[in-house]
Amino acid sequence: MRSFLKMFFAALLALIVFCGVIFLFFSVLIGGMISKDVTSVEPRSVLFIDLAKSYNEKKIINPFFQLTGNVEDEIPTLYELVRLVRRAKTDSMIRGIYVKAEMNRNGYAASEEIRNALSDFRSSGKFVVAYGDYISQQAYHVANVSTRIYVNPKGMFEWTGFAVEYIYFKNLLKRLEIDPQIFYDGKFKSATEPFREEKMTDANRLQTSVWLGDVYERFLSNTAASRKIDTASLRQYANQFAIQKPEDAVSYKLIDGLRYDDEVKEEIKKQLKIGKEDLINFITPGSYLNAKSVKEYGKDKIAIVYAEGEIIDGKGEEGQIGSDTYKNLIRKLRYNDNVKAIVLRVNSPGGSSLASEIIWRELMLAQKEGKPVVVSMGDVAASGGYYISCVADSIFAQPNTITGSIGVFAMIPNMESFFKNKLGVTFDRVKTGDYADALTISKPLNPQERKIIQNQVDMIYADFKQRVADGRDLDTAYVDSIAQGRVWTGARASKIGLVDKIGGIDDAIRSAAKLAKLREFNISEYPEPRSPFDEIFGSYMSNAQSRMLKTELGEENVQLLQQVKKLKDNFGKIQARLPFEWNWK
Repeated sequence: MRSFLKMFFAALLALIVFCGVIFLFFSVLIGGMISKDVTSVEPRSVLFIDLAKSYNEKKIINPFFQLTGNVEDEIPTLYELVRLVRRAKTDSMIRGIYVKAEMNRNGYAASEEIRNALSDFRSSGKFVVAYGDYISQQAYHVANVSTRIYVNPKGMFEWTGFAVEYIYFKNLLKRLEIDPQIFYDGKFKSATEPFREEKMTDANRLQTSVWLGDVYERFLSNTAASRKIDTASLRQYANQFAIQKPEDAVSYKLIDGLRYDDEVKEEIKKQLKIGKEDLINFITPGSYLNAKSVKEYGKDKIAIVYAEGEIIDGKGEEGQIGSDTYKNLIRKLRYNDNVKAIVLRVNSPGGSSLASEIIWRELMLAQKEGKPVVVSMGDVAASGGYYISCVADSIFAQPNTITGSIGVFAMIPNMESFFKNKLGVTFDRVKTGDYADALTISKPLNPQERKIIQNQVDMIYADFKQRVADGRDLDTAYVDSIAQGRVWTGARASKIGLVDKIGGIDDAIRSAAKLAKLREFNISEYPEPRSPFDEIFGSYMSNAQSRMLKTELGEENVQLLQQVKKLKDNFGKIQARLPFEWNWK
């Protein structure tokens, strides 16, 4: 009895403590929301942009922002940032922009959007100063449009060219006695290449050389235009490793000088015409967003639908494009009389071919209802990402967007020898038909099963090509010639008919407004952000786990584990996915 009472009161105490913690949490949450004040922009303010922040496509609720009410914790979306910079251009309270240009966690197409916004800001005559203790090439891609660029005298400046690295598992699988059993269509469809080859095939090396060369050429041409240096010289500097210390970057005019942080701040103070003892009023994008609305107003709406992440069957999670979720969302917009056009912002390497087809159909039905559909491509809109794009009335992409990859594959590993010889595990079965166990990983596929699966892959590939031919008004034979799983940059895709125009999300919105014959309109963005509660107890916990793994294993190793897990989760499913993920530097 005494033991029971002891356990009872211990459990009761734990319950009381838990309830107290929950009560305190929501008290702080509500208090933070209530106490949050609207930021006021002081005269002679400087907008502070840190490129190490990830400016995502979709709005992500920051739980700490909700708890503390500190608007500086809020990170705007990419499109919000672009609109904020545009707003700052005409805001008399904003005198300039300070860019922290060390690491850049945004892709090359997203960086192009930010860079273009900064270039437009400069046309107002206001200054843009970029500084970093260490400036990476990715950060310099944005920073080189600045009025002045400085590096710490004892820091580093990266100028080495671009490289892509793939990882291959064929020998590992051989040692483990695992036969991957791969089926694919398209000679360039290299998504399964790491499991069937020891190195790049000639086709993959060709396509990688071309698209990487295009991205690099864009980087060089942007730099050449901003710094008034010819691209041949810029290429030579990298090939000869001419920039080995910050002084070299100054000598070759890639940057304007070497400064410590305090010296850069002193120069900004002179620009602002304030005293040495005065503090610079830096305002973060989160604070500026709190102070200045970037929303457009009007009865008629243009809906921006952000399709970011892997395309999967079902509802999907945060950071994924679930077929059910997006089907229902697009259908709701189709039935909404106030929504006059849809802009689909795609940043996806693809995924499930069936999920892509389901989303494609809903977009097609929206068109039939008389609602224009315009696609704006982000960093990646490839394979399944292109599948959901090809139905659009018009497609916009950045020159360095990665797109195309029109092809499909499936992989069903045979792990019979692995289980038997490595683990000492064997299997036996009873079945009601010859094909009842066709997709099991505990035995090899027989010739007839292989033929059936390849026929399914061929059929879906033919459907994919037909969707592209119909949507882009192209001949099917021509589509086949530019398909084959090949990856294209936005610049090349615009020349072969896969993309209509080079431009960003603003260009896509203007096109949608023109097609819908709208002069005034309100922009609504979807999917809507999750609640702070869901963010904290859902994806935020998952992100915390991911951060711990990155700390222990390193970011590249965690990415590798995630890639293997994706393939494991999709064993037996026919995929329309970009070639195996890469690391580039």
